[in-house]
Amino acid sequence: MGHLMILATCSLNQWALDFEGNLERILESIRVAKQRGATLRVGPELEITGYGCFDHFLEGDTYLHSWEMLGKILEFEEARDMLLDIGMPVSHKNVKYNCRVIIHNCKILLIRPKMFLANDGNYREMRYFTAWSPARYIEDYYLPRIIRNVTGQTVVPIGDAVVSTIDTCIGVELCEELFTPNSPHISMGLDGVEIITNSSGSHHELRKLYRRIDLIKEATLKSGGVYLYSNQQGCDGDRLYYDGCALIAINGQIIAQGSQFSLKDVEVITATIDIEDVRSHRGMSSRGMQAVNANSYHRIKASIALSSEKINFKPHFSPTKPIKEHYHTPEQEIAFGPACWLWDYLRRSKTSGFFLPLSGGVDSCATAVIVHSMCRLVVEAASNGDTQVIMDMRKIIGEKEDSDYIPTDPKEFANRIFHTCYMGTVNSSKETRERAKKLANTIGCYHIDMNMDSIVSSVCTVFNLVTNKAPRFRIDGGTDAENLALQNVQARLRMVLSYLFAQLLPWVRNKTGSLLVLGSSNVDECLRGYLTKYDCSSADINPIGAISKNDLRKFIDYAKNEFGIPILDEFLKATPTAELEPFTHEYIQSDEADMGMTYDELSIFGKLRKIERCGPFSMFSKLVHEWGTKLRPEEVFRFQNNGLT
Repeated sequence: MGHLMILATCSLNQWALDFEGNLERILESIRVAKQRGATLRVGPELEITGYGCFDHFLEGDTYLHSWEMLGKILEFEEARDMLLDIGMPVSHKNVKYNCRVIIHNCKILLIRPKMFLANDGNYREMRYFTAWSPARYIEDYYLPRIIRNVTGQTVVPIGDAVVSTIDTCIGVELCEELFTPNSPHISMGLDGVEIITNSSGSHHELRKLYRRIDLIKEATLKSGGVYLYSNQQGCDGDRLYYDGCALIAINGQIIAQGSQFSLKDVEVITATIDIEDVRSHRGMSSRGMQAVNANSYHRIKASIALSSEKINFKPHFSPTKPIKEHYHTPEQEIAFGPACWLWDYLRRSKTSGFFLPLSGGVDSCATAVIVHSMCRLVVEAASNGDTQVIMDMRKIIGEKEDSDYIPTDPKEFANRIFHTCYMGTVNSSKETRERAKKLANTIGCYHIDMNMDSIVSSVCTVFNLVTNKAPRFRIDGGTDAENLALQNVQARLRMVLSYLFAQLLPWVRNKTGSLLVLGSSNVDECLRGYLTKYDCSSADINPIGAISKNDLRKFIDYAKNEFGIPILDEFLKATPTAELEPFTHEYIQSDEADMGMTYDELSIFGKLRKIERCGPFSMFSKLVHEWGTKLRPEEVFRFQNNGLT
C-alpha cells in the first residue's frame, strides 16, 4: 500500500505568440488534471509561446512575455500541491535554450534545457536555440525580477538534472531526445529515475505514430519505468499539423492514449500507476550490473509525494490497466489529419471559408473530400456541445441573423464556407465537367462553372500583337516550346481567376470577408516537377502537398464508402489528365504519358529520394534490383534519367 499515484499529460492547441490564450489553455489543463487527482502534470513543448514562433524566438520580447506567463502559472491557486512540467524558451548568459521549467508550490525547482535539437525535415531548432552540453552538468540561473517577486528565489539550477520527490524520481526527455540513438531515458533509468516526461512538438506524418509508440514502449520495456508523452495539437499558425495523441506507458505497455485528431483545444489524459511495478520490473541482475557503473545525475529535492493516501486506501481503487494502442489507417489519417488542420488554419486566419478550383480529377477531388471531412467533424463537435468550435464557426460564417446557428448537416455547412469552380477551356472534356458538378452537389459546396477561352484567347492575342507570332499546339504543327507555353497559360490564368473569385465570391453572396485558396498538387508531382509554376499549385495552403498519388487514390476509395459518396468511383476510374492540349480520336493527353512513367513508378522514386535519401547512383543501384526482372540496367538508367529531369 501507499504506492499508487495519478499522473496527467495533455495535448494543447497552442498558438504562436498567443501568450494569454496559451496561458488559459495551460491553466485549464492544470485545472482538469487537479480535478482528476493528478499530482504531476506534463504539457507540450514550448507551450507558453507556441512551437511555431520561428524568428520571434530570436526576440527578447518573446522571453520577457514567457516569464510573465510563468509568473501567473506559479501563482495559480489550483496548481498548488502539484508538480508541473512547463515548456518555454529561456535565455541564459545570452544563449537561448528550449527548456522545461519544473515548478512546485510557487517555486521553480529546475530549468532543464533541451540537449538534442531537431534540425532536419520540417525542423530548424538550431536556428533559434543552442543545445545544452555537457550531460549531467548544471549551474546557477539568476531569475528575472518579475519571478523573484513571485517566488522569493534569486537563483535556481539550470541544466541536466532530475527531480527527486519524497516517493520517486522524475527525469525529462524532450521530444527529439526520444528519437536519438543514446536517449537520455537510458542513463536516467540506470540512475534510478522512475518517471520520464516527454514534451513534444511532433507533426503529423502518414504512418508516423507507429514509430512514436514503438519507441515509447521500447524505452519502458527495456529500461522499465513510467513514460508520460505530451504533444502540441493543431497548426500553431504554421503549415504543419501537430497531431496530439498524448500517451502514458509503463514497463512496455500503453495504459492511456489521447486522440490523434481532435478539434478540442485542451485534452488531458490521466492514469493511476503503482510505482512498485517499476521497481519490480527492474529487478533483473543484469540491469543492476550496469546501474552500479552508471554516472549519477544531480538530484533536485522536491517536498512532495506523488502518491496519496486518499487513493491508496480507497477500496477497489487499482492501477490503470494496459490498453491496446489505437492506430488509424493511412486512409483515415488523410481523412482526419488535414481536415483538423484546415479547420484550425481557417479559424486562425479570420477568413470566411475556402475556394478550390475543382477540375474533375483525383487531386482536386481529394482536396474537396478532405474539406467535406472537416465539415463533418465540425458538425459532430457542435452537436456534442463544443463551445469553442461553435464560437469559431459563428465567427467564420459572420452572419448576425444566425447568431444562434449550430450546424446539423455537413452539406448545409459546406454551402456556407466552401466554394468551388470548374474552370474549363475548349480542351476540357464533358466528363470532367460533369464529375466536378456531381461531386460539388453531393458534398454541398457553392459551385460555379465557367469557360475561360475568351481570357486565354485575349492573352494570346496580346502576345501576337507584340511579337507578330501566334503559337500553335503540337498537333497543329507547333514546336514543343509553343505547345508547352499554350498549356501553361491556361493553368496560370486559373490561378489569377482563383484569387479573384476568392476575394469577391463572399461579396457576390452578400457576405463579408474573403476566402483561402486551396491547392491540389500531390507530393509525387512536386518531386517530379510535373506542374506549372504559379498555376493552381500556387495557393494559400495545400492539404495534399505531402501525400502521394497512390495514397490519395486509396483515400478516395475509402471515402466513397465511409462518407457515402458513390460519385468518387468515377474519379478513380478516370485517366489522370491535365486537359491542356486539344484531344482527337487519336490523341488524349495523359499525365503518365507526359511524365514517361506511371504513378506507381513515380511513388518508388519519391520513397527512394525522400525517405531513403538516395542520390542518382544509389537510386540506380536499387532500381536495378527492383526492376531487374523486367528491365536491363541500361533501360533502368534511361528510365531513371527521364524520372529525374
